[in-house]
Amino acid sequence: MKQMSLGESGFERKTKRTRKREFLDEMNLVVPWAELVSLISPHAPAVGTKGGRPPFAVQTMLRIHFLQQWFNLSDPAMEEALYDTPMFREFAGLDVGEDNLPDESTILRFRHQLEAHNLSLQILATVNATLAAKGLLLKSGTVVDATLIAAPSSTKNSSGERDPEMHQTKKGNQWHFGMKAHIGVDADSGLVHTVVGTAANVNDVTQAHALVHGEETDVFADAGYQGVGKRDEAQDIGVNWHVAMRPGKRKVLDKSTPMGAILDKLEQAKARIRAKVEHPFRVVKRQFGHVKVRYRGLLKNTAQLHTLFALSNLWMVRRTLLQEMRG
Repeated sequence: MKQMSLGESGFERKTKRTRKREFLDEMNLVVPWAELVSLISPHAPAVGTKGGRPPFAVQTMLRIHFLQQWFNLSDPAMEEALYDTPMFREFAGLDVGEDNLPDESTILRFRHQLEAHNLSLQILATVNATLAAKGLLLKSGTVVDATLIAAPSSTKNSSGERDPEMHQTKKGNQWHFGMKAHIGVDADSGLVHTVVGTAANVNDVTQAHALVHGEETDVFADAGYQGVGKRDEAQDIGVNWHVAMRPGKRKVLDKSTPMGAILDKLEQAKARIRAKVEHPFRVVKRQFGHVKVRYRGLLKNTAQLHTLFALSNLWMVRRTLLQEMRG
């Protein structure tokens, strides 16, 4: 019989409850595991007719996939973390003394399975349906915006070239190479309901029509979306567009006049509503550490963004959900 160490036997000394464990305990409670497993299970590999090692449970692989997103881990890094971090094994539902842990190929195949069946988009929809049923996702207003996500610009790789689906764009006085994450956010809660991925050089205003769900009456956007209401694809939607005034025009407003004061107050009100769209960007980039694309191609990276924003929605309302469970 294999002799267990004191750390494996449960006699390890615990002096502090870490933030990482607090985070995992909270997310374990708020993620709708049953609904997501039901979504993925029909596409999971079946047990082979000739026997052999059975596949890992869908929930185990889904938990590992989410750990990757939360802690910004590649497939090889995730495999190593399962060996090195007992807390990760515990969260994934793997026994402490498990000899057979998912390797990077198994983790990769699960992600490919999600991509092949467009399940990341459905994960976002399933999470949002759960939140909407609890009254946390309203549909009267939407805020749209986009953020740049960097891609490796080096050509020192096996192909000798940069990702052809990524492009460069100039923001301010600085050039950026990568992609854009365009999102539509609930104007009341700040929760993301729509995600579109494009190359970095795609103008924000061209994607505005794709970021509305069709049930809102008002859409808010920054000055980069000037003229959106005049575009053919936007006119067919039938919403009221509230676009920020260009900074230069607002700067010269005469606030001493009644009209100037009213216009300035209106811009302040629109800015307070638009601020909601920055919250999910902050969670994905700062909390989850997703500041650079992991894969080549827009399809794979956009699929990851759907999962990241689904998880950011849960993180943003976790305290409300936990309070409801306890109350």
